[in-house]
Amino acid sequence: KPPIMAVGKNKKLGKKRKGGNKRVDPFMKKEWYDVKAPGVFPIRQIGKTIANKSAGNKLARDTLLNRVFTVSLGDLKPDGEDDAFRKFQLKVEEVQGTQFLSNFYG
Repeated sequence: KPPIMAVGKNKKLGKKRKGGNKRVDPFMKKEWYDVKAPGVFPIRQIGKTIANKSAGNKLARDTLLNRVFTVSLGDLKPDGEDDAFRKFQLKVEEVQGTQFLSNFYG
């Protein structure tokens, strides 16, 4: 026989929780940006990166400036498989719409 418990002692048992906030997908608050290499390279498109959208006083531009990307020289030259071991660091210096313009860093 199970033990008999006192009725009305567990106060949390009968209370229902209020409806909690729905989880919002974090990627709904983000935007994609193109990263461009300096003009000395024949292939300027490096890739894409993601950042939070501007909201209130927090501008997306501020979170993007001074980001550093490491890029292989083989990715910046056509038929550059021989130079793939050389790497550059490029730092974002300007944001134009959805494009970053980068310059050499380090």
